[in-house]
Amino acid sequence: MQFKETFVVDNYGEKIAVMLPIKEYNKLIAELEDAEDIKAYRKVKAMKSEVILFDRAVKEIAGNRKRKND
Repeated sequence: MQFKETFVVDNYGEKIAVMLPIKEYNKLIAELEDAEDIKAYRKVKAMKSEVILFDRAVKEIAGNRKRKND
């Protein structure tokens, strides 16, 4: 993924922030959420010895995400 970022610098020329076009920011956030979902699925799958159906895994991941955000 290539970004068209703009850096914000302080009085000393040190980079302190980054600005991205909103479309690139939204795409980045969506990809991070997908990665979190995959990580959560793998964690849940590793904890249980039974086969987990995809729909059930999605529900468990959503529940974990909701509790995390509360």
